[in-house]
Amino acid sequence: MKSIKDLQLIGSEVAISWSDGSESYFPMDKLRAASPSAETQGEKDLLGNAISGDQKGVDFTGVTVEGWQPVGGYAIQFFFSDGHKTGIYSFDYLTALSEQL
Repeated sequence: MKSIKDLQLIGSEVAISWSDGSESYFPMDKLRAASPSAETQGEKDLLGNAISGDQKGVDFTGVTVEGWQPVGGYAIQFFFSDGHKTGIYSFDYLTALSEQL
């Protein structure tokens, strides 16, 4: 599994340099929209029924990353300007997301 070598905020993007030498760039508002948190993606009960908020499709234009912290050796938690901070972005999730954005 690759790990983060360096993470920087550059303009309106998060730039990640990975241990394998590759780089990923994420527009901050798109990173916020893709948060893997239940708050953003919605949460379902055991039967698959929605039981909490779903922010899919919400426009997060102008939302920026104000900080971050590592989570174990496998993820990053970002702190956004709209107060959101519950998404835990695994390195695998970020790698897959970089191919979509």
